[in-house]
Amino acid sequence: MAPSAEPARRPHRPDWAGRNYSLLTGAAFVTSLGSNGALIAAAFAVLESGGDGGDVGLVAAARTVPLVLFLLIGGAVADRLPRHRVMVAANALNCLSQGAFGALVLLGEPQLWQMMLLTALGGTGQAFFSPAAEGMLLSSVHGEQAGRAFAVFRMAMQGAGLGGAALGGAMVAVAGPGWVLVADAVAFAVAGSLRSFLDVGGVPRRGPGGGVLADLREGWHEFSSRPWLWSIVVQFSVANAVVAAADAVYGPLVARDHLGGAGPWGIALGFFGAGTVFGALLMTRWKPRRLLLAGTLCVFPLALPAAALAVPVPVGMLSAAMFTTGVTLEVFGVSWMTALHQEIPEDKLSRVAAYDWFGSVAMVPVATALAGPAESAFGRTASLWGCAVLVLVVTAAVQCVPDVRKLTRRTKPVAGRGAVGREQPPARPNGRTPTAPC
Repeated sequence: MAPSAEPARRPHRPDWAGRNYSLLTGAAFVTSLGSNGALIAAAFAVLESGGDGGDVGLVAAARTVPLVLFLLIGGAVADRLPRHRVMVAANALNCLSQGAFGALVLLGEPQLWQMMLLTALGGTGQAFFSPAAEGMLLSSVHGEQAGRAFAVFRMAMQGAGLGGAALGGAMVAVAGPGWVLVADAVAFAVAGSLRSFLDVGGVPRRGPGGGVLADLREGWHEFSSRPWLWSIVVQFSVANAVVAAADAVYGPLVARDHLGGAGPWGIALGFFGAGTVFGALLMTRWKPRRLLLAGTLCVFPLALPAAALAVPVPVGMLSAAMFTTGVTLEVFGVSWMTALHQEIPEDKLSRVAAYDWFGSVAMVPVATALAGPAESAFGRTASLWGCAVLVLVVTAAVQCVPDVRKLTRRTKPVAGRGAVGREQPPARPNGRTPTAPC
């Protein structure tokens, strides 16, 4: 008698890669693929409609202003309502705004005010999406493999960014920016559909609380009570602002004048994406004991792209600088997410994420709006060197914070924690911090 066939074995999936984690990773892959191309498309849509560097900066600022204005409210809402519903609604708004932007570009010459309005709607969607997504992702992972899970998530997201930037630059050069914006709208629709299947049944129900203002006060207490947290957010409020000015405004202009246009600039951004993928792969194996010390030291190379654009160097050297920056920045990103996961209580994740996002992007609209006037006053080269120097100064300053140097990795998250390295009683009802793309 012939032996019975063994049942087919399902592919092994790690314990930390649950249903929600898998859906969040897949959706982030799709939106990152579309959004990285759309960033290039938006800049060149402005330039092709007759705009200059100042107009590119205004459109970039138009997206960030509502992001800053509504982030804190978005964090409070995400800790009150089911987070997946907030995420799906935000994706729907992003889909509509990007689709309309693309249609305007394809049908004729869009006006500056129209492009600013539509990008502002996209920024509004991101303001509600980001805190909800951050809280959902951090609460979807448990155990000592959290760092590896975040590294895999970021590797998928950044891998899509690699393809999206290169593909977006090529599509802009061949088909024009309008079709890239339409493709981004489709990506938001697909991602929103995936996120609608997230299971929030295992998330503890949150009480009604004392209102939005009370929720914001609790989040502020949790945020401000941790020196490592607010000091790094202050660091990135400056670093993100000057990097945004360099990448969103000066980068396309240098590419147009010295590198050959959208295609080479897309290649350089693609190398940054490749660096982030390599960095995330590295972090699936490397578990630095002093999380934030290792992470913040790796922010210094963030000054390299601005310096390379200031020279300007050939596209090969610029791509090498972008790759190096991507690797080291990903070390920080995974370390940062792991620190938040182990230090911040789940019920306040979105509110603390909102304060993190708010501090990290608050200066971006100011920097992008002033990029054009700064170029007129000081010249493009001097402005880019200024961006590089500011990154170095704030990154050196944050090394002086003891908690940044001393926070260490643990195998189990702790619900309430004050100063680094000291156990505290459980967090009081009024006390608590962010990471994910649209």
